[in-house]
Amino acid sequence: MANSDVIPAANQIESSPQFNNNELIEFSKKHNIAVEAWSPLGGTGGSLLQDLRLAPIAQKYGKSVAQVVIRWHIQRGVIVLPKSTHAERIRQNLDVFDFELNSEDMVAINAINTNQRNGADPDNFNF
Repeated sequence: MANSDVIPAANQIESSPQFNNNELIEFSKKHNIAVEAWSPLGGTGGSLLQDLRLAPIAQKYGKSVAQVVIRWHIQRGVIVLPKSTHAERIRQNLDVFDFELNSEDMVAINAINTNQRNGADPDNFNF
């Protein structure tokens, strides 16, 4: 926004419980910019889906850890498009609208944040 008078309609950013990027999400919301998360499940080679803090939350709702993370994004107002080539996982990724995480679980998932990116830093990347 410092370089243009055109405010973007959407901003695709890295966001997952391990790198929630809440400051940028709040800035975007303040300026009516939709946010879409890339690597919403922690990215290739990440360990998010094996995080032992997420398993009890998933069990509580009768969902997979991935479903809980997708729901966390949705409840934060973030557009989430998880990638999968497996039919069953694609079906599971869509099955996230029949439950809602309570505030305690949202806080617990937010607490997983390490402020460490899994992907490249777009501010310091040689395009």
